[in-house]
Amino acid sequence: MRLLPIIGFLFIFISCKQEEKQLTAQQIIDKTIETAGGDKYDKAKIEFTFRKNKYTSERKNGLYKLTRTINDSLGETFDVLTNSSFERQVDGVKVSLSDSLSNLYSNSVNSVHYFVQLPYGLNDEAVNKKLVGEAEIKGKKYYEIEVTFAQEGGGEDHEDIYMYWINKDDFTTDYLAYKFYTGKGGIRFREAFNPNFVKGIRFVDYKNYKAEPWENVDMKSLDELFTQGKLELLSEIITEDISVDIIE
Repeated sequence: MRLLPIIGFLFIFISCKQEEKQLTAQQIIDKTIETAGGDKYDKAKIEFTFRKNKYTSERKNGLYKLTRTINDSLGETFDVLTNSSFERQVDGVKVSLSDSLSNLYSNSVNSVHYFVQLPYGLNDEAVNKKLVGEAEIKGKKYYEIEVTFAQEGGGEDHEDIYMYWINKDDFTTDYLAYKFYTGKGGIRFREAFNPNFVKGIRFVDYKNYKAEPWENVDMKSLDELFTQGKLELLSEIITEDISVDIIE
């Protein structure tokens, strides 16, 4: 009779393991976004400072407004990116821009907001997600999620490849990497630190590393290169003066 409780325990244990293995990339990303703030992103006004420039974002009902304010010797430059347009003002006067410059500036604004608010953007329509493996870093276990972008809606850098290491226990994005081809190209690996919740939304800072030479580096191997001390620390990426207002 004593075998019945043991058999029942083993059945539950095996079932839990099978359920864990059945998680898809989409389910993992959904859990990660929920852990980091979930639907709060969709109704939040977020302000922060990055490299002395001020940024704001507002989202509501699928619409967004992303801004950047730069104060320098040229005066105050104010950039505004929405779902449908990009506009630059210098000292309150609208500046006429070529398409190439407009794309350059809008990508720059969007990129900063994208990284600061990760993992929120990982459910955009142009994002393709794939569970490519699992890893262990500093004694913790991670899902490895590869992210690529569709050409339509993926922006000018749609050929870039991203990798996210998502903690299997608490579904946080502790590490990420990306391979880019603009300029001379390269690989960056980021280690998250200083996690902080503001009004229920999670923010982190990053230690930013590079791999050289990068052309033949397998993205999945970056966690091993990191733990072996074979990546070069370039900088720390710090987000300051963060404030969040939830717009009901």
